[in-house]
Amino acid sequence: MMNTPAPFTAQDANQLIALFSAGRYAELESRCIALTQRHPNVGFIWKVLGVVHMLQNKDGTPALSKAAELMPQDAETWSNLGNAQRAQGQLQAAEDCYRRAISLEPEQASHHYNLGIALSEQDKKQEAITVYRHALALNPSFPDAHFNLGTVLQALREFDAAKSSYQQAIKIQPAHARAWCNLGAIQARQGLLDDALISLRQALKLDPGLADAHHNLGNVHKDALRMVQGAQAFAEAIRLQPNHVDAHHGLGHVFIKLRQYRNAIASLDRAIQLDPCHVDSWIDMGNVRKEMGELREALNCFERADHFDPTRLDVLGNWLMLSNYTPSISREQCLERARLYGQRVSALAKPLPGLHATLEENKVMTVGLVSGDLRRHPVGYFLDTVLQALHAQSAGHIKLIGYPTQPISDALTQRIRACCSNWHPLTGLDDADAAQRIADDKVDILIDMAGHTEHNRLPMFAWRPAPVQVSWLGYFATTGVKEIDHVLSDPWTTPPELQKEFTERLWLLPDTRMCFTPPESSVQVSELPAQTTGHITFGCFNNLTKVNDEVLALWTAIVQRTPGSKLFLKAPQLDDHQMHEQTVRRLESLGLNAKQFVLEGHSPRDEYLRSYDRVDIGLDPFPFTGGTTTAESLWMGVPVLTLRGDTMVGRQGVSMMANVGLVDWIADDKQDYVEKACAFACDFAALAELRSRLRDQALASPLFDAPRFARHLHAALRDMWRQHCTNVLRNSD
Repeated sequence: MMNTPAPFTAQDANQLIALFSAGRYAELESRCIALTQRHPNVGFIWKVLGVVHMLQNKDGTPALSKAAELMPQDAETWSNLGNAQRAQGQLQAAEDCYRRAISLEPEQASHHYNLGIALSEQDKKQEAITVYRHALALNPSFPDAHFNLGTVLQALREFDAAKSSYQQAIKIQPAHARAWCNLGAIQARQGLLDDALISLRQALKLDPGLADAHHNLGNVHKDALRMVQGAQAFAEAIRLQPNHVDAHHGLGHVFIKLRQYRNAIASLDRAIQLDPCHVDSWIDMGNVRKEMGELREALNCFERADHFDPTRLDVLGNWLMLSNYTPSISREQCLERARLYGQRVSALAKPLPGLHATLEENKVMTVGLVSGDLRRHPVGYFLDTVLQALHAQSAGHIKLIGYPTQPISDALTQRIRACCSNWHPLTGLDDADAAQRIADDKVDILIDMAGHTEHNRLPMFAWRPAPVQVSWLGYFATTGVKEIDHVLSDPWTTPPELQKEFTERLWLLPDTRMCFTPPESSVQVSELPAQTTGHITFGCFNNLTKVNDEVLALWTAIVQRTPGSKLFLKAPQLDDHQMHEQTVRRLESLGLNAKQFVLEGHSPRDEYLRSYDRVDIGLDPFPFTGGTTTAESLWMGVPVLTLRGDTMVGRQGVSMMANVGLVDWIADDKQDYVEKACAFACDFAALAELRSRLRDQALASPLFDAPRFARHLHAALRDMWRQHCTNVLRNSD
């Protein structure tokens, strides 16, 4: 006679609940398995077994499927089954289970919340937003629903809405570390670095082991140019989560800024190992190779990045920037790639309403300045006194608005800002919002001062937020953006034959395209060092990336033909020990010995300027000639020998030498370059005489005469505006 098993009782159920509450999961699992053998048709047992499997990182799907079969009207079982399926990557099945749970309990916010997760993980972001908002309508005090809604909005780049969601989650649950973490990330993106720092420190106070918070903190330090602290934060994120791809990338980025190039390569290599398609890591790998002078390798990195994501405009922008350093790339290829960039940005842009300003030729013009470098930076040095002079001369004629694209500010920033009637940072705004911000300001002429350099907003110009758009100062080739009308240049830098290399129309100022602000320094011009040392020292303080093998070979020939002379190179990259040793090997392979060259790294600006006390003759690199370094050299009494190139950046030195009255320091070809260098080196007396008057001569020249330059700039802007008015009226007839 068979014994009939005792029925499953409330006492049995309470025992299971007690084991669950005590966290005794292994014992609970054994008990459930035994009970399913005695009571195979009791859905509650299967439900508990499925949940305890999940709590032990086991597959709860079979048990919960059985529970759902036995209890088809139990919404909680369907929701738990959805959780189990989602854990197994069965996202569509999980979505179906959550929808079944909702059909049974439509007022239960947690079911909608779970559905939102499944939709988000399937990249159904708009549906997920609707579902999360439904959950919050049912339960407004659901902090994780606010948080998850924020993550979806953040992924869709709806940053203000995401920020609001995180703030709501924190209001309900102040100890929500992840909400503080993500809020800090958005604040950093919007340029609110101080606020971001507060939020991220709060996240880490609540959860010191939150790797993402350390990563986000690293980004804040990086954006604030606190690179050492950034490296520490990224390293801590990696310690906590060794496979954190973005932290490895961030660490590589700050190592580049710290000029620790081999460390940068190691970090970026690790990021690429973890994610071979990580575009940001390929971009920075290209940038570190560029810094090291490995130009072909750098181009390969950018091309790999472009292959992985052709929609990333900054990849092609980096390629175009690098092409200015690379003699092997043809001008035709550069123009072709620039046009491709322009096509890509134009395809993403949309028309903005109400952009046509009042067509009054003599109106007060509103001129916008877009740059990430309105600070102590070469762009800032060439803007400082010019804007002061323009502001003083043009009151009632021109109104300036600054549009900085990164949050860094210093004393020079404040001087530039004082020349502007308004100051509207674009940090954190997408191209559409940034363009609308400028359109709302009714800007007449918008000037891009970055081109394809860091922190540019070139894609925004494709939206044409202003009737007249101009490229000036921060870049030295075509942008490729057809919506930019003019490149502001000068006859020395861009003779008529170079027009074919630009998608923009050249607009020439009469003297020079740039005007340098004298350094705020008491450093004086020294006597000619050769009169004390007895030998000539040739010097170049340019970025070492410009000193390609062809340049170095020519300079070596000059030193070898000038008895007793030395070559003095000073560049930030030489702070890196391996770069220093690599440069030594390059020079020695060309035939120089250790007594014939001096290598130095970065110095504070006054110390850097005093380094010219050891230079008799400056040598300009090619094809990328000097800008800031040449102006500083002239101010320190050191003439610079430049080679006449056949590109805008290759003729920058020509313009500067011509404008300060040193046309005899312009070489027509490489042989002429060597002959002139050797001839100048033979005449100490002439060099000493030139050195004694060169600062005054330079300061009196168009290259340093800010009031003169400002008048020419004002006239050019007014003429551009009048031409625009004439063209619009003519086309409307």
